[in-house]
Amino acid sequence: MELLAIGEVAARSGLAPSALRHYEAEGLVTAERTAGGARRYPRSVLRRLAFVRAAQNVGLSLPEIREALASLPDGRTPSARDWERLSRDWRDRLDAQIAALVQLRDGLSSCIGCGCLSLTSCGLSNPGDVARAEGPGARRLSPLLRRLPPAGRAAVPAAPRAAGSGT
Repeated sequence: MELLAIGEVAARSGLAPSALRHYEAEGLVTAERTAGGARRYPRSVLRRLAFVRAAQNVGLSLPEIREALASLPDGRTPSARDWERLSRDWRDRLDAQIAALVQLRDGLSSCIGCGCLSLTSCGLSNPGDVARAEGPGARRLSPLLRRLPPAGRAAVPAAPRAAGSGT
């Protein structure tokens, strides 16, 4: 089995080495270690990383992605059929996101979801600022567009590394 160094995986996947280390810590990918402790990844990790990126673009959290990857075979590189089976479940989620984005696009020129506090502009949609009773933020904006990213989707800060470290 051909093993790739972390720098090669980073270059080929477009991900920072710190992201690869984070994904390994999260259980999304695995690496072997050399006698010196350097990470070595199987070539199949490139497909897994492409899947992780696609799943994040759909809005899946890292725990959801980990669960999906756990259903893949251990003894072989996942096939197109395996990926199709997993991504089929994303259709409803994508359709809801598309509908929410269309709603946002169509309302952009007139309203930002009654979180603007402009009673002059929103007098018809929010007379007397009645939306304030619904809570802070753009309450009339689709929940898909005002939700915070899941805890596992936060930006991954780069870990400090010693100069010349490739692990």
